[in-house]
Amino acid sequence: MVPRDVRLFQGHPELTPNQEGAIHLSLAENHGFRLEDSYLPLSTNHRSSSVNGTWGPDGVTFFIIQGLASLGQEKMILFVILLLGYMIILGGNSMIIFVALTDSKLNSPMFFFLYNLSFVDIIYTTTTIPKMLSGLLADTNTISVMGCFLQMYFVIQLGITSRAILTVMAYDRYVAICNPLRYNAIMTLPVRLLLIAGAWSFGAFCNLPATSMSFQRSYCGPNVVKHGWCDPSSVRRLVCGDVTVDNIVSLSCAVVALLTTGVLILTSYVLIGVSVSKMGVAQRLKAFGTCAAHLTVVSISYSSASCVYISYRVGNFPPQVRIIVSVLYAALTPFLNPMIYSLKNKELRESIMRTLSRFRPAAVLPTKDINTVNTVS
Repeated sequence: MVPRDVRLFQGHPELTPNQEGAIHLSLAENHGFRLEDSYLPLSTNHRSSSVNGTWGPDGVTFFIIQGLASLGQEKMILFVILLLGYMIILGGNSMIIFVALTDSKLNSPMFFFLYNLSFVDIIYTTTTIPKMLSGLLADTNTISVMGCFLQMYFVIQLGITSRAILTVMAYDRYVAICNPLRYNAIMTLPVRLLLIAGAWSFGAFCNLPATSMSFQRSYCGPNVVKHGWCDPSSVRRLVCGDVTVDNIVSLSCAVVALLTTGVLILTSYVLIGVSVSKMGVAQRLKAFGTCAAHLTVVSISYSSASCVYISYRVGNFPPQVRIIVSVLYAALTPFLNPMIYSLKNKELRESIMRTLSRFRPAAVLPTKDINTVNTVS
């Protein structure tokens, strides 16, 4: 129930949406209301407005990302953990990109795809984590409507693109193990560039229908997004009308993206398994070592995605748990990728060590001032 003095200011003709929102927030706090407990119309008087340019003076001009506002003082602990994790993600993936581009020994197609995956991981986490960090420091985490839709688009686009690149890497492992003599002839630079372009195009193809539909919808108050960022399903709950078609399209695109990449990865490893079964023990171990890092990353990625799906479908999960699970899903794979590939791949590990040794100060050996005097006894 919204207090009476809050309702008095709704739709006041002399107040801008931002002024009205500030008054609502202040009065709500005076009455002991919290943001996460009530859908206060912080920037709208419940009149719908279309996102595609038909803004009125009382339309939704920004969204409020609720995030983990109920944590209180514990938000600082989460801020420190999230900041350290983000710095490790940036440092680890940047190191992989740097050594793959500068070390001539890492010129195989596998490392080409790996540094492209690291690049996507950096952009993916940068799309969400910095905004979450700023929200943990502020009382109210706001984002413009255009900023919200851009964030929504890139989160889904980059998430699908990363899985598409993992699919391309599975194909690369298939060619390396099942057709090693023609590996370099098949995985030429034009083919690699075409595969990467295909991965980005696949992400755009799966993401564009649902995002464009959401962009065309009208949004009413409240404008509080109950998530850590502009998650499509959370933003869709704020639409004025029926979103059944939007949900079907969004689910269909997600199924296409996950099933297509999952089936192709599984097919690659089935063919690899058939080929490895015909090899000797030493060759089997070598083939397993070649695939171990990629297979580990794929397993973590799809397992974490399954956990997010379960948390959304199980009704007794509190919203805070869903948000934490989503944050872990978004950050876990980019966080672990550099560690997994560095531990499992000897060439990459040695390249990183060589790169780090270049930046170490050269050891200064002690010198002795020896005056050689030839004496004749």
